[in-house]
Amino acid sequence: MSVRRQLSEKDGLYFITFTCYNWLPLIDMIDGYALVYKQFDHLKSNGHYIVGYIIMPNHIHTLIAIKNTGKTINSIVGNIKRFMAYDIVERLEQQERKDILQKLTDGVNAADKKKGQLHQVFEPSFDAKWCYSDKIVYQKLDYMHINPCRGKWSLCVLPEEYLHSSAKFYLTGVQGIYEVLSYMELADIDLTDGGKGL
Repeated sequence: MSVRRQLSEKDGLYFITFTCYNWLPLIDMIDGYALVYKQFDHLKSNGHYIVGYIIMPNHIHTLIAIKNTGKTINSIVGNIKRFMAYDIVERLEQQERKDILQKLTDGVNAADKKKGQLHQVFEPSFDAKWCYSDKIVYQKLDYMHINPCRGKWSLCVLPEEYLHSSAKFYLTGVQGIYEVLSYMELADIDLTDGGKGL
């Protein structure tokens, strides 16, 4: 589901995707993979779990087990996108990428300009799919892990070769560049337990 409406849900396992504005390869352009890991760390520090992920040059797929912290999924994902956007703009400014910064400025709609927004770094909506069964979870893991091997990307031959992905862990049992929680371990975790959070 493309999310423009408020999701009232506050916990559960979700497959979340968000994309750079106009599919620009901003993450690759600024070598911003560490910025995503920084947000993953923040999620973990607030009781959430990264179960799977892939960071592509212009979009991110992640399987997040969201613990009930009293915040909605919209709020949690919105914060991730906002803080990453600040960091991406800062790096583009450091690299003096005026051409790209201008595209991001031109992408801000009139209503958001009135609110003071200067750059449209990500597409306004994001996709969120509740993963309520093993079948859906494994479909989503397969889908995201094969992503860099497909068509126009051809970033690797085998999914486990791509550095910015949880494929290595799920296919070989060895943690990759960023440690994830195995989906199987979630069975023992109560995500509905409230608390303070993001």
